[in-house]
Amino acid sequence: MKPLKRPVRRGLLVAHVAVSVSWLGLTVGLLALGISAFTTGDPATVGAATRAMKIFGDWLVVPVALLALVTGLVLALGTPWGLARHRWVWTKFWLTLITTGLSIFSLRPGIDAAAAEGAVDINLVVAPSVATGTYLFITAISILKPWGLTRRGRRLRFSASSAKSVDARSPRQTA
Repeated sequence: MKPLKRPVRRGLLVAHVAVSVSWLGLTVGLLALGISAFTTGDPATVGAATRAMKIFGDWLVVPVALLALVTGLVLALGTPWGLARHRWVWTKFWLTLITTGLSIFSLRPGIDAAAAEGAVDINLVVAPSVATGTYLFITAISILKPWGLTRRGRRLRFSASSAKSVDARSPRQTA
């Protein structure tokens, strides 16, 4: 993929951060509603919490998760970071892919079942808890950028530095 031009990259980065923060906030909201519904003995509170969770699940979870995945993927492929050059990017991609799949194929059906039954089990507290921890971990590695290059990244860096050193020794100008 061609490198993104600076204005496009910056706009996409803002969109990715906004969507990712929204996904984290959405998950914290689902966690608060799940805890409220699970711990209360009031059927009205359980019903209100499960209906609110269903609205979040039906309208927000899938689009926000997919937008976070797509914007992150385009940023990785359109910038020098690459998708498989740095361990933190590679880890972030796989965690986002897994949590997107779990959100679509596990969390949403669980929310739908809870809303239909009017009762919440512990799974609707555990799932948002794990998701929140995962998104906080993804945020941390995005900021800290730990672990260095992948094997592919080291190979690409070595081949690029080898080409530069050959060019530097060559008496002819290179393009």
